[in-house]
Amino acid sequence: MILAFALYKYFPFGGLQRDFLRIALECQKRGHRVLVFTTCWQGEQPGGFDIRFLKVSGHSNHARMKSFQQEVSKALAHQPEVTLVGFNKMPGLDIYYAADTCYLDKAQSKGWWYRLTPRFRHYKAFEEAVFSQESKTVSLLISALQKPVFQHYYHTPEERIHLLPPGISRDRCRPDNADADAIRAEFRKAFALTDEDKLVLMVGSGFKTKGLDRAIKAIASLPAHQKQSTRFFVMGQDKQKPFESLAKQLGIEHQLRFFAGRDDVPRFLLGADLLIHPAYNENTGTVLLEALVAGLPVLTTDLCGYAHYIRDAKAGTVLPSPFNQGSLNEALSTMLESEHWLEWQNNALAFSRSEDLYSLPEQAADVIIEQADRKSGKNAWPTPSNQSLKSYL
Repeated sequence: MILAFALYKYFPFGGLQRDFLRIALECQKRGHRVLVFTTCWQGEQPGGFDIRFLKVSGHSNHARMKSFQQEVSKALAHQPEVTLVGFNKMPGLDIYYAADTCYLDKAQSKGWWYRLTPRFRHYKAFEEAVFSQESKTVSLLISALQKPVFQHYYHTPEERIHLLPPGISRDRCRPDNADADAIRAEFRKAFALTDEDKLVLMVGSGFKTKGLDRAIKAIASLPAHQKQSTRFFVMGQDKQKPFESLAKQLGIEHQLRFFAGRDDVPRFLLGADLLIHPAYNENTGTVLLEALVAGLPVLTTDLCGYAHYIRDAKAGTVLPSPFNQGSLNEALSTMLESEHWLEWQNNALAFSRSEDLYSLPEQAADVIIEQADRKSGKNAWPTPSNQSLKSYL
């Protein structure tokens, strides 16, 4: 059976992209052919994948996304038996992996004029094509918080929504204590960190959404004795200059260090003392659970879909909404000096052994293959694949 996966862009350090790859590999492992539509692919290409690079046109993001959808549709026009799994919202999907939050809900916070723009009309139409009552697309949700939001705006039937567990890779799990201690010691020696130094870590591309500005302000607000012994490492791919300027303006440019996307994140999780993630908006926040299974205490906001795991595990601090910078500043200072560090770590590790935080790829593959089996043997694409984009605009 051929399973087609569509995602606009692949790079190895994005959360959506990592989820796509693990799901596609799981489907391949079960004996299915994997066809991928994308515009570019950074990094190593998996063996056995049929990767098709589509040329798109347009001067804006939404115009290019519309072009991408049209090219995918053309490519599959004569293959009605192929099941299409999308990692971006668009018409024509049999299955959508909901890595993003509800666009229509986010748009409500913008001015009325925004809802008159071509950008708004486009993204609303593409989201409606997935979640409306008229659509047949099955959605794989990874955040329980988003299910009632989508259903509020689109009244999506229950049977078309599947909620998946997290999919934390086992290589993020803390190794045996002796090995973990050795990795931590080697890491801290490599970066000239003493036992008295505190390392605050932030991981994730999309610095603005993740709240890097908030984190920099919190580091800068620390009392002098704490600030002097605190280092701040940021891992991710995004524009650094605005945040470097903010750090310099606040006098902590020497404590801040950026690292582009890397494949040794577990090493950083073991070497750090605290993960900070004060996101403005976050569908899940996979890094929260990566820190949890590594035994690293977490400071985050309740707007992250996975923040409740930190609260349930008693593995750190979750700040309530509405966000208050002063509360973040105070929480950071308190956690860096707290005597509960080992308690947070032990709670996190116990929780990681008792909860299913890992089976997302397997359960997603179950649903995809089930839907593909239902579709097999049909002579035409079911709605919405036979519907034109015009019907949503």
